[in-house]
Amino acid sequence: MATSTYLSNPGVVVNSVSLTDQCTSATVTNTSEALESTAFGGTSRVFVAGLFNQEITLDLYMSYAASETYATLAALVGTTTTVKVSNTVGGLTAASPTEPRFELVGAYLEALPVINASMGELSTISITFKGGVLSTIVS
Repeated sequence: MATSTYLSNPGVVVNSVSLTDQCTSATVTNTSEALESTAFGGTSRVFVAGLFNQEITLDLYMSYAASETYATLAALVGTTTTVKVSNTVGGLTAASPTEPRFELVGAYLEALPVINASMGELSTISITFKGGVLSTIVS
């Protein structure tokens, strides 16, 4: 069986600002809600696709400097924006089949932890953008 090695070093852009240097984890999830369509007489449950529900979850170092984490995200709480994630930094500007870019347009940011501090540790936060339309760009 053929396998490939994938070394993760993604690029992340939120609201046209690169947060790649603050990001430690990025997860893009594309979900189609399952609607049950089982009818009388059926012997097994049957499902059809319902609405799509996309999410992008980012784990970030918290920085309060200009154009960094807090400055970029604070005004986005309760609004929608565009989030771009690629498996490489180069895929953000020059997407290809091996470096696809995933764009979530109309992504809603519900909450932003403004302080997450522990003595002797780097401050990190986890945020989730919900909803919107997910596109995969490969060229």
